[in-house]
Amino acid sequence: MTTSQSSNGEVAQAVLQIRQQLEKSCRECGRDPQEVRLMAVTKTVDPQRVNEAIAAGVTLLGENKAQELCAKYDQYQKDGVEIHFIGHLQTNKVKQIIDKVCMIQSLDSIALAQEIQKQCEKHDRTMDCLVEVNIGNEANKSGVLPEELEDFLVKVSGFSRIHVRGLMSIPPVCEINEEIEQYFCKMQKLFVDIKAKKLDNIHMDFLSMGMSGDYPLAVKYGSTMVRIGTAMFGHRNYT
Repeated sequence: MTTSQSSNGEVAQAVLQIRQQLEKSCRECGRDPQEVRLMAVTKTVDPQRVNEAIAAGVTLLGENKAQELCAKYDQYQKDGVEIHFIGHLQTNKVKQIIDKVCMIQSLDSIALAQEIQKQCEKHDRTMDCLVEVNIGNEANKSGVLPEELEDFLVKVSGFSRIHVRGLMSIPPVCEINEEIEQYFCKMQKLFVDIKAKKLDNIHMDFLSMGMSGDYPLAVKYGSTMVRIGTAMFGHRNYT
């Protein structure tokens, strides 16, 4: 189901408030607000409302599902806008999105890397990717386990059509800030440690973490990209 009701300027107002909070959070921890990109997460959101966010200055969209991206793609006002794929990506869906996104943030298996390589060769392009890290070691969540990350990166570095640009993570749901801060801190340490190793064909340019309920904390721990859905578009019905 897709939300389609008119927002009467609510989206633009929400974007403004999020940007103000981002600037405040950055300054509180001594960071330049220009270091952190704001992504609009568009799952179930009608293209009209997504275009309102774009009109309000959002230049980065995050898509969760291949089928939904394909259905809405032509309706977006895409001039100057980047689209990233941020959801779990099945190998048989790669061909549907390979020519529509400029980054895949959910690289989590060698099988997926092989399919991205294959489709990139067909389209004669290179795909920027972030490796998704299962920072909470959750059995029901996709992502590379922290202790396996370096080995995974070494293997992925051999794929000529894949350019790893950093890491992405969705920490476990936490009741208190102190709990989620621990996961953000672990991600920041992983990011810094991997960057220091200077692995061939692996770059740590982006750390994508933080969503509507916790992005100020993510900024504190080095996030360079926050993925905002609910705070921008309101609560959505995923059924």
